[in-house]
Amino acid sequence: MHVDIGAALASVADPGVERATLDDLNKRVAAAHDRIEQGREADEFGYASLNLPEATDADAIRAAVAPVDDADSVITVGIGGSALGAKTITEALADDPGSHVVLDNVDPEHVRRTLDGLSLADTAINVVSRSGTTAETLANFLVVRAAYEDRGVDWTERIVVTTGEDGPLRALADQHDLPTLPVPEGVPGRFSALSAVGLVPPAILGIDIEGLLAGGRTAADNLAPSLYDSPAYAYGAMAYALEEEGAKVNAVMPYAERLESFGEWFAQLWAESLGKDGRGQTPARALGATDQHSQLQLYRAGHRDKVVTFVRPRERADVAIPDPDHEDLSYLSGTDLGGLIDAEYEATVASLPAADRPELEVEIDRLDAENLGELLYAMEAACVLVGELADVETFTQPAVEWGKNATRALIRGEKTDETAVIDKRERLRIGETESL
Repeated sequence: MHVDIGAALASVADPGVERATLDDLNKRVAAAHDRIEQGREADEFGYASLNLPEATDADAIRAAVAPVDDADSVITVGIGGSALGAKTITEALADDPGSHVVLDNVDPEHVRRTLDGLSLADTAINVVSRSGTTAETLANFLVVRAAYEDRGVDWTERIVVTTGEDGPLRALADQHDLPTLPVPEGVPGRFSALSAVGLVPPAILGIDIEGLLAGGRTAADNLAPSLYDSPAYAYGAMAYALEEEGAKVNAVMPYAERLESFGEWFAQLWAESLGKDGRGQTPARALGATDQHSQLQLYRAGHRDKVVTFVRPRERADVAIPDPDHEDLSYLSGTDLGGLIDAEYEATVASLPAADRPELEVEIDRLDAENLGELLYAMEAACVLVGELADVETFTQPAVEWGKNATRALIRGEKTDETAVIDKRERLRIGETESL
């Protein structure tokens, strides 16, 4: 992986980072690296995430999915970190982009349409919940199970369960003797892509999970006590420094359709890990070249509170553009789509410093298993580094728990502190037929 931070320096962009500031920050990166390595060695909560490339047992995953590896498609029932890693990997690497579908929301119309569009006899179920009590996941799983039963398909023959050591989902798996894999201890869901949590659907679909783990190990080996020697730390340190200078929004813009879900995965990683104590960059999602025509105007001419992170593979398959046979389109003659998207990338990247706006570039050699594994791990390490530099509790998500508690209380009809807030919240409704 390669990272270019030059267009985010103060000599180029506003907000930007002075070279002297970066040199001073490098001393803090060394201290943060030592803390991260201590956490990894002790397998501490959260830091254990960065040990997954070595700790994850690919053979155990292959064995667990063997009963369903003849499936044409996989449906993942999970939410947040229990789904986004697998979604990112399969979207990037699966031969058939429609072979993995995800139920990570409880929108009833979406659930119904998704199930109606699947041949369930040819679809494996991947259900993921550490606790086995996640309301959205368990509700969707019950709906999925009923759909299989309604179509006369034995769901117990088409499922792999990834869960903790106890809970309702573990009990169900034990009752039916289902293939089961563990959610790794000490690893928050958003950091779990390189574990069974993220690797079951890729394994079912024949993706090179060993290559993903090898790429993660490469990124781990490249961590170093200097941002100038470590692409992951260079990205994390610059993101942190730019936030300090006023770049409160980080717009991630992959130039590869197969990396669109990577932006979604990054958004959870960055937001849930770093959005604490009144700080944290807001992640935004864009897709190149599409969003040159919908968002770039804002990034070049809007508030000076953003950095754009560009992500692309240096090598990609190509498609020739047929001769346009029209003078106004003659510039396309003899070209191909790869050349066009690369030209769009270079133009967009250059357009930001030309407007005195910061950008960061992250490149991988090609979009294969090893390079994707390296990219995922590096972004996780970058996120952990930012947490160390900002002195926030990277691996917790207390604000999320409030909503979970409120949801459970509402469903049960209980009165709690959370439901009291809901009942008393301020309203000013416009468009009601009756006056308030």
